Amino acid sequence: MVNCFIDLFWPNPPKKAELLKPVVDSVSSWFSYRIRKVAAREAIDMIQSAIQRDGDKTKKPLHRGKRMQISDKAVRFQESKESSEFDAWLHLSCIGEKVIFDIPLKQHRHFHRLSLKGKRLNAHIITQDYVQFSFEIETGEKREPVKVAGVDTGIKALASLDNGEHLGTDIESHIDRVKRCGHGKKGQQRAVRALRQRIDEVAKEVVTKADLLVVEKLAGITKNTKNPKRRLGKNMRRSIGRWNVGYWLRRLQQQCEWNRVSFRSVSPYRTSQTCSSCGHVDRRSRDGEMFRCIACGHECNADVNAARNILNRFLTGAYGLGCKPELAKVS
Repeated sequence: MVNCFIDLFWPNPPKKAELLKPVVDSVSSWFSYRIRKVAAREAIDMIQSAIQRDGDKTKKPLHRGKRMQISDKAVRFQESKESSEFDAWLHLSCIGEKVIFDIPLKQHRHFHRLSLKGKRLNAHIITQDYVQFSFEIETGEKREPVKVAGVDTGIKALASLDNGEHLGTDIESHIDRVKRCGHGKKGQQRAVRALRQRIDEVAKEVVTKADLLVVEKLAGITKNTKNPKRRLGKNMRRSIGRWNVGYWLRRLQQQCEWNRVSFRSVSPYRTSQTCSSCGHVDRRSRDGEMFRCIACGHECNADVNAARNILNRFLTGAYGLGCKPELAKVS
């Protein structure tokens, strides 16, 4: 149903306020009007996300049926009063053809903690394995940015700070453990859980170092990403894909929200090839884990040098996506 609306709306989706009955009824199905409207809203979100992510090179998105976003118009959260095995039920009605689903839920400690601190929203994400809830929590104003830190993400050290500090230096051993396990095996699942737990621990430690954190906006470097310019080797992209750099950045941002720390991102354009002392750009200056500038002779750890460039890019110029400095060649 979502794909039907994507075909209908592509490439200029309407506003959600324009989803009136004639628009929703333009796609016929045995699904009820409410479910079709939910599918239309999800189609609009997918199109807008694809355009925002890829710009002019956007391809029509495809819903693969592995998850669905659904609002309280079609579901109702019910506390369980009779069952001793389940804490609640997610009641799905108004599906169509008098179809009704009741999904049993077992709440965990994290759910109860969020319930006490915030308000549960009415939007839900349903997959084959779980139901995801969203909470609105008031954390207060961000702290005054007295101390600002640049953070470089790496494999030798998960987080390298501009002051020379390295956190998560054991992350490579966790990555290797995941890579050694057979794909989809229980051993790999345990290794992934251990890896992500370690990522969570490092994220909690990083947010204690500053009032404002600046990171690289990393994307498109997973193991399946095409790499025409050979900027990252296959093994490097495979390793990054194994521990999921996106998960690390999301957890870091979440910890910043919890601790009222500001979170900013800058373009990763040549941060590892630029000298943080004189600004000279040359890939030959990077020698493994060391950075030796061929122009001024400045020498330091390569990840620390990148962290300083990340911080300088935020402090001295425009930051975020699109921050790509012009390089002038002088003969």
